[in-house]
Amino acid sequence: MQVVSSLKTAKKRHKDCQVVKRRGRLYVICKSNPRFKARQGNVKKKR
Repeated sequence: MQVVSSLKTAKKRHKDCQVVKRRGRLYVICKSNPRFKARQGNVKKKR
């Protein structure tokens, strides 16, 4: 999985790619070609 600065370009890689928001992060998931997975968003530190 790649950490990318722009998910707009990551979504254009394949027609099956979807942008999903989970736990404050944005992910690109692609079931037909899993190497196109990507993530955007910083890690929240627990205190």
